[in-house]
Amino acid sequence: MTQDERWLSRYNEVKTFIETNHRNPSKYYDEEKLMVHFLKRGRKLMNAGELKPERAELFKELLALVEENKRKNQYV
Repeated sequence: MTQDERWLSRYNEVKTFIETNHRNPSKYYDEEKLMVHFLKRGRKLMNAGELKPERAELFKELLALVEENKRKNQYV
């Protein structure tokens, strides 16, 4: 599996999680920590301008989805 395939796999995992659960991943659950790390690392790379252009477009869409679900209570 190439690095691009791994990145796209993680991207799809995070996007599917947010769409199905209607909330962002939590740093307090072990099974969600990798998704939180993916988002945090992606933001850091994007702000530094080190994210590949094709990934940056997809990541911006993901950040928009994250922003829609910001501060949503998971028990609602």
